[in-house]
Amino acid sequence: MTVLLVDAANVVGARPDGWWRDRAGATTRLLRLLAPLAGRAVPDVGLVTEVVVVVEGAAAGVPQPDGVRLVRAPGSGDDALAATAAGLAAAGRRVLVVTADRGLRARLPAGTGVIGPGRLLAALDRMAGNGPG
Repeated sequence: MTVLLVDAANVVGARPDGWWRDRAGATTRLLRLLAPLAGRAVPDVGLVTEVVVVVEGAAAGVPQPDGVRLVRAPGSGDDALAATAAGLAAAGRRVLVVTADRGLRARLPAGTGVIGPGRLLAALDRMAGNGPG
């Protein structure tokens, strides 16, 4: 059972779909995809017990959907994500972070799982019937 901890800015930025014109809108779309994951088995992830998403900057004010806990970074999203991962790990939770940011990955607690945004997005596509497998 896994807490899925998502670096929203990093995942949103993984697809060149015009997200830069509306960061809040792109983040809201991502949150809609993530909201139903709690309590479900997700390909390449496992059983997700909780979805936690770190939002920052222009996306920090997005509405929080049911099924997702938002961490609204007052400054650096990386700082907020690293602190959230540390808190979850200290509480004995299994954490899987979604980010491609190598600097952030180096700041995570030992034993924290990490996957890149492409793997999460591919899993979401498969679950929606938009991809192979």
